[in-house]
Amino acid sequence: MSKEELIAQFNPNSPGVSGQLFGLPFNEENAEVVIVPVPWEVTVSYKGGTAIGPRAILDASAQVDLFVKNIPDAWKLGIAMLPFPENILTESNALRALAEQHIEKLEAGDDTGDTVALEKVNSACESMVIYTRNTIKKHLKSGKMVGLLGGDHSTPLGFIQALSDEHEFGILQIDAHADLRKSYEGFTYSHASIMYNALKLPAVRKLVQVGIRDYCEEEQEVINRSKGRVKVFFDEDIKHAQYNGESWASICKQIVNELPPLVYISFDIDGLDPKLCPNTGTPVAGGFEFHQITLLLKVLAQSGKKIIGFDLNEVAPGEDEWDANVGARLLYQLCNWMAVSQGKLTTH
Repeated sequence: MSKEELIAQFNPNSPGVSGQLFGLPFNEENAEVVIVPVPWEVTVSYKGGTAIGPRAILDASAQVDLFVKNIPDAWKLGIAMLPFPENILTESNALRALAEQHIEKLEAGDDTGDTVALEKVNSACESMVIYTRNTIKKHLKSGKMVGLLGGDHSTPLGFIQALSDEHEFGILQIDAHADLRKSYEGFTYSHASIMYNALKLPAVRKLVQVGIRDYCEEEQEVINRSKGRVKVFFDEDIKHAQYNGESWASICKQIVNELPPLVYISFDIDGLDPKLCPNTGTPVAGGFEFHQITLLLKVLAQSGKKIIGFDLNEVAPGEDEWDANVGARLLYQLCNWMAVSQGKLTTH
């Protein structure tokens, strides 16, 4: 059935299609946006659960109402998630056990940890990056807009690499953490090193970090040495500016002005206030309200700059669907505003 026929037969006011992302009737062939789930959390350093985030978001997405105030035809865009890769989750769980062996030795005072386990983990993480890169490139080449659902924040490196083969672009990172460590606990592809690894790519012209409020001296030195390639809007500075009378809308324009014409969004859900994501791996006091983020996305999408991809990471559902509920709504917003920036949807 064609996309047009599906749209004509689908009632967005009724319960959607069971088991489908947002209950929408689309698949990877006829959807404009393809979501790639990567259920991987091998190097998490505090709490786990993010590997089942993509499935939890899929389940929670069924309750998301499809009407968007500023984008009335949003649901007609067509969004579909690829089948959940059970083999990746199984491998992640097995490797997580090896990673924990290594971490336990480090915490016991062994400076080198479990070197055999560490080597296996680093090798497997590199394979995950290659898998992600190849999967993303396949869908980009078919003309799709693509988003990635992790897992921990190590998962999008392959996506960023795939884009770097075709474009020069900036990264808008929404996060509590800078993720600029050269490695963490010996893991080359740690979730705490994603942006350090991304900056190795010359195609990444600018990294604009927003909401950062938990970082180490090593990361501050990376920022200082970047000569402006890394621009940070620290959470504390944002809050203090607002307390002194500056509007969030004005700050959003400042953020967007720092970005080049093409933008990739890397969204760690712990960039939000922890009341919105209490089960995320490393929650930090502070952070954004939901509609602060939607305004930032709107300002970016309507600025004339183009969102060429995004990831959403670190959603751990806990014992209820609250985190996944918030994650699903963020995912819908990210898909829609990416489409607006590319002229696939119009705003009223």
